[in-house]
Order: sequence, then structure tokens, then C-alpha cells
Amino acid sequence: MISDAIETTQCQQKDPVDLFHSRHFVKICAPMVRYSKLAFRTLVRKYNCDLCYTPMIIAADFVRSVKARDSEFTTSKGDRPLIVQFAANEAQVLSDAARIICPFADGIDLNCGCPQRWAMAEGYGACLINKPELVQDMVRHVRNQVENPRFSVSIKIRIHDDLKRTVDLCRKAEAAGVSWITVHGRNIEERHQPVHYDAIKIIKQNTSIPIVANGDVKTLKDAENIHHMTGTDGVMVARGLLANPAMFAGYEETPLKCIQDWVDIALEHGTPFTCFHHHLMYMMERITSKQEKKVFNVLSSTSAVLDYLNDHYGV
Repeated sequence: MISDAIETTQCQQKDPVDLFHSRHFVKICAPMVRYSKLAFRTLVRKYNCDLCYTPMIIAADFVRSVKARDSEFTTSKGDRPLIVQFAANEAQVLSDAARIICPFADGIDLNCGCPQRWAMAEGYGACLINKPELVQDMVRHVRNQVENPRFSVSIKIRIHDDLKRTVDLCRKAEAAGVSWITVHGRNIEERHQPVHYDAIKIIKQNTSIPIVANGDVKTLKDAENIHHMTGTDGVMVARGLLANPAMFAGYEETPLKCIQDWVDIALEHGTPFTCFHHHLMYMMERITSKQEKKVFNVLSSTSAVLDYLNDHYGV
């Protein structure tokens, strides 16, 4: 809720682009529908995550409705640096959303990568990679209308089969003043096929702004290898962090301390039961037997989950 974020004022704002000028690659928590909310961001920040994204928010709803703003966006004083991801297909609407969010976040990201049918049908997400002039216009509008020069404007894209088109899109965005570009190394049709890290490397070689690699990162070692393989400035992780929020701290699987931290944070934030339980199911996937999953995954109340964790793990 924006009202909860009033204490997080602009004077505390850091330039997130500065992160990309450190000697290490930037470790980033991806925008994830339902999952990359405040409580989960608070958890991954405890385990060496440098930068977090909100779940994707429809810019038009956000601008039009106070109710949408209050339900879709929650932050707190420690929730920085923070990027708010928007779905948009009109430059002025994206600029209006950016101006509203500016005092409470460090930047916005335009989603040009979501391949879901509903998003594409609305003119959002991955269909924008085929509209480079529109993407350029949206980036330029935000740049011109948000007064804070430290506020970042980034985009997250998928790749074309013809990589020249992707490079052209990235160069146009760069010319419009984009701060960095995250590249998910698959095309619009691909879901679980291998990620084209070679394509990400070519995009990095043909641009002068920070590039972030995204796709199939399950461990810190994976992230390091992808960073070296592609030459990118950051690595963004989605499912790998859901399965192990302590991944960036070098843990191969979720440590019990992280599960304890999630319980404490989720209870403190009043996280709804379904979300609280789903996160635990992801985190415990690798450390529980089939039999244990059968029992744990059908628990239906917070108290039942807490009793189970206490009885089986001493959490």
C-alpha cells in the first residue's frame, strides 16, 4: 500500500544503476506474479539478493484506481532498492504510473517478456518486442516526465528468432535512455527449452548499457557461470529463488534457518495462508520425501503448518 510507504521518502533513494558498477554481478529477484511480494522480497534480501522486483502490475489499473494501488503495491522502509514492474502499451499511461510510484521505489521496469495469451491479447508483455518504436517512445516518455534523474527505467524482454531484431530493439531502447535491459534467453514460443545464453552474449556485445541475464538459474554456481559465459552485468532469478530463497548466499538447498525466517516474516506481514503455504511447498520441495509432501501439501491452516514444521524440523 502506498500509504504504508510514506516514510520511504525520495531522499533515501539510491541510484540502482550504481549497483551495476560494482566489481560483482548484480543478484536480482525476478518479478513473479503472486510471489515476489513484500514478505518474500524481505526474505531474499536477508540472503544476499541485491535488487528486487515487484510482481507485474497493470499500469492502466494502477493509474485509474486507488483500490488497485493499495492491493497491488506494498512496500516498507527496508524494501530497497526496489523496481516496480508495469505492463503497459501506452507511453502516457506508463509515465503516469511511474510518476505516482517514483517517491516509493527506485525505478520502474516495462514488461516486454510475458508470453501469456491474455497479456499478448491486451497488447502487453512479449508482443512489445515486435514494436520497438513503441517501446522507445514509452521509455522516452518516462525519462522526460519523471523529474528524479536517479529513477531508473528498464525493460525485460524475450528474444526473436532473428537476433538482429532483438539487437535493434535494445539499441532503440538504449537511445531512448533505458537504464538496463533484462534478457530472458528464450523466444515467445519457448517455455522449458534450453536458454540461448549465446544470444544474451551477442546482445551484451552490441550494447553499451548494463544487460541482465535471465532463465534457468538454479544455484549460485549457475549464476556465476552464466555471468562469465555471457559477460552480463547481472543475473535475474525466478523459480530458483522460489525453490531456495537462500540461493544467492551460496546454499545448495533451502536451509532450515531460511524456513524459520520465512515463517517469522510471513506471520509478521500477515501473509495470506495460501501464499504462505505455497512458498513453503516450493522451499521444501528438495528436502522432503514424497510421503512427507503428501501430508504437508494438503495442510489447510497456518496452525497446522506451524505444528508440522515444529514436530518435524523443530522450526
